[in-house]
Amino acid sequence: MIRIGAFLVGLFFSGWLLVSFGVGAAAYISEPPQPTAEHEFHLHPKKLALSSDGPMGKFDRQQLQRGFQVYKEVCSACHSMRLVAFRNLTELGYTEDEVKAIAANWATQTPSIDPATGEPTTRKPLPQDYIPSPHANETAARAANNNALPPDLSLITKARHGGAAYVYSLLTGYQDPPAELAKKFPDAMPGPGLNYNPYFANLNIAMANPLGSDGIVTYSDGTNATREQMAKDVAAFLVWTAEPTLEKRHQTGWAVLIFLIIATGLGYMAYRNVWAGVKH
Repeated sequence: MIRIGAFLVGLFFSGWLLVSFGVGAAAYISEPPQPTAEHEFHLHPKKLALSSDGPMGKFDRQQLQRGFQVYKEVCSACHSMRLVAFRNLTELGYTEDEVKAIAANWATQTPSIDPATGEPTTRKPLPQDYIPSPHANETAARAANNNALPPDLSLITKARHGGAAYVYSLLTGYQDPPAELAKKFPDAMPGPGLNYNPYFANLNIAMANPLGSDGIVTYSDGTNATREQMAKDVAAFLVWTAEPTLEKRHQTGWAVLIFLIIATGLGYMAYRNVWAGVKH
């Protein structure tokens, strides 16, 4: 009796699922979803190859320094990096004296308290300080950026689908909106203060093109600072800010894998030895 009841309950739910699927399919066929500008014009990130890719990947320190230079001279005017301290830059190959100089000459000062009056004030950053935000608060950030809030870049390659490839594509994807967009979706055309970028989710981004031309940064190592090169370098740098221990994780993963292979082999040999004379 219990088996029959269970069978009927299962049959009921299966039938209900089938009916729901049929109703949904019929609704989709009779009233298909309307095409949207995002669906037709949004592009997936371009392919980007970095030295840190793959299980054997390692950071290119020279490229990371170039990427940091792009962030410092271009991106830091709007975007914060609250999870990265100046002293972490030694991992990029900078000396302690260079890090002290970078912190002391940073464009934005660090919030502090006046020890004499107790009033809020600012001071020059120190190596142990985290990179200060260019804006005092969210309201100030929106006021300076057409009411758009520039995201913190510390984990941006983890927070966006496509990671470094998305950052690279976005920075190199600014262009004039296609004529077909104006014909099919006039409401999707960029309004005042917006810029067309097919790699952005809704096609229109408030951030102006930060890498509008070649050579806006002069690399200290002599690399030609094309738009593509600067975008690639800063994308690589943001991979490091999001996962500075990537190389250690790779090394640990290989050590664990080798250990498991050896342990598995020893376990199998022990099994063969212990049960050698037993029929099983």
